[in-house]
Amino acid sequence: QVQLVESGGGLVQPGGSLRLSCAASGSILSIGAMAWYRQAPGKQRELVAAITNGGSTNYADSVKGRFTISRDNAKNTVYLQMDSLKPKDTAVYYCNAGVITTTLTWHDYWGQGTQVTVSA
Repeated sequence: QVQLVESGGGLVQPGGSLRLSCAASGSILSIGAMAWYRQAPGKQRELVAAITNGGSTNYADSVKGRFTISRDNAKNTVYLQMDSLKPKDTAVYYCNAGVITTTLTWHDYWGQGTQVTVSA
């Protein structure tokens, strides 16, 4: 049993910043890659940023230079620092992680999502 809980979403004006957090808890043996996805109304879910266990990162072109993904392995937490936010960034943001549980089984877990709204 593993849970991913996101926090930090909200309403922000264009050009503003938000920092999302996602904490994993439960029967965790180890966590592999972690990522942030987002889904805007009427759109398909898309990868925003990902980070490996070793710290390698990749970003969607639309957020490169504005967003930064990081992780704290000791806290089983991944972060997404979002700067210079634009209205097009408005979406529900979902945390994702590949987890090896204490039963030695792999699962791809998703958080419940947190709303980010960028509007004047």
